[in-house]
Parts: sequence; C-alpha cells; structure tokens
Amino acid sequence: MSFTADEVANWMFGELKNSGVLYQEAAVNHIKEHFGEQFIYANDNGHESIDKEVKKAFKKLHGGKAAWDRDAFYWGWTSAIKA
Repeated sequence: MSFTADEVANWMFGELKNSGVLYQEAAVNHIKEHFGEQFIYANDNGHESIDKEVKKAFKKLHGGKAAWDRDAFYWGWTSAIKA
C-alpha cells in the first residue's frame, strides 16, 4: 500500500492531539514501520528525520499551535488549549 505525506502528517497530528506531545524518535519508528522508509531521511547530523513534505503538511494541520523543542526532540502544544 502506498501512502502520501498528508496521510503521515494526519497520523502525526492525531498523535499530538491524543498525547499532547509527539517525540521524533517514536514518530520516526512508527512512520518507518507503518508508512515506509520513503518518509524518513538522514539529516546533516546523520540522525533520522521526518521528510520535509510530511513536516510541511503537519505544520498546516497544527496551524502554528505546536512548537518543536530542539533540546528534547519533540513537538508540543504552545498553550494549554489543544487544536
């Protein structure tokens, strides 16, 4: 089965809504297992990261209400109010 970046982003958004946070490592592992390796790449530091098109679609879904924590490698809501 073939998936789209939007489908992966929808999964990410659902996880964020349900949990309040989405850790990159857990997301990468889930995406590789359930959606395919094509949505993962090695970044400049050699770490696995999520495809830029997926992240772009994810950003559209959360509309700026989630922020990336560079130190802890997760997305979380920017306020107590969930989207």
